[in-house]
Amino acid sequence: MSFRLFDAPLREPSQFVGFAGNRIDRQSENRADDSVEKALADPSVRLLLMHGGRLYLKLGGGGFDPWFSAEESQPLKVSLDRGVLLGFSDSGPVLAVPAGSDPEQLPETIKAIDYRSVYMQGLIDEAAAGAMAQGAALLAWHASHRFCSKCGAEAAMRAGGYKRLCPACATEHFPRTDPVAIMLTATREKCLLGRGRHFAPGMYSALAGFIEPGETIEAAVRRETLEEAGIRLGRVVYHASQPWPFPYSLMIGCFGEPLNEDIQADLNELEDCRWFFRDEVLLMLAREHPGGLVTPPKGAIAYNLIRAWADSAQDS
Repeated sequence: MSFRLFDAPLREPSQFVGFAGNRIDRQSENRADDSVEKALADPSVRLLLMHGGRLYLKLGGGGFDPWFSAEESQPLKVSLDRGVLLGFSDSGPVLAVPAGSDPEQLPETIKAIDYRSVYMQGLIDEAAAGAMAQGAALLAWHASHRFCSKCGAEAAMRAGGYKRLCPACATEHFPRTDPVAIMLTATREKCLLGRGRHFAPGMYSALAGFIEPGETIEAAVRRETLEEAGIRLGRVVYHASQPWPFPYSLMIGCFGEPLNEDIQADLNELEDCRWFFRDEVLLMLAREHPGGLVTPPKGAIAYNLIRAWADSAQDS
């Protein structure tokens, strides 16, 4: 029998989703408690500035530049003591830092744009978008975990922002990532798509839900699909994952094999849920559906799941 474990594309599907282009060398084993201070002392340091779910972008040269020097950041009321060291690029250390300036009172040469718009509109390159996701997740975690969950004392940032240490009880706290299963239930001919009440007009997407403690990815895929659509699944196959900084999730994309076709949608969770045949899905992907129905935008893992199914079904 031939060895087929690594008979796969050199570029795995996860590399085609949004926020996956991060090329920073994290150097996770070398994060000392003074690593932020040392990075800020390096003349080559570059900062991503964030405030209230927005990324600060410099205007110039017909585009947007997300990178600030330490000197450029000073007028924007940055909190360097709350910055986190993302790691090192080819040009030097990279930090994400909370800014204090009101986004509505920034100079005309600087715009504060929400993370989702930055990613959906492709305002920065893939590497910067990946760094933004890393920084946004870390800063959001620190903002919501200031106090020790064991004794209630205010914890202090350590290890360049990758740990909080309680000075009262010495408990260590580490940044969290919330795993979310997102799944496309499909046969050769059709796939199951749902519509949430908060979705953009006409948008249908793959179903999704948080993975619960003590649950495998496959079990979560089966449970969520049954709960939301009344569809029981047989085989579950992993496809790709995506960092999702809203606020600090990891989307885990899978395909599921349906064992029944009669949908019993949970209308408390969904506005609609139905089967779509491949020809209709291809029109939705191309933004050419006569009814104005669409899939999520490129870069979203749901789009990549739907596209991978539509292309593979078409080729089979």
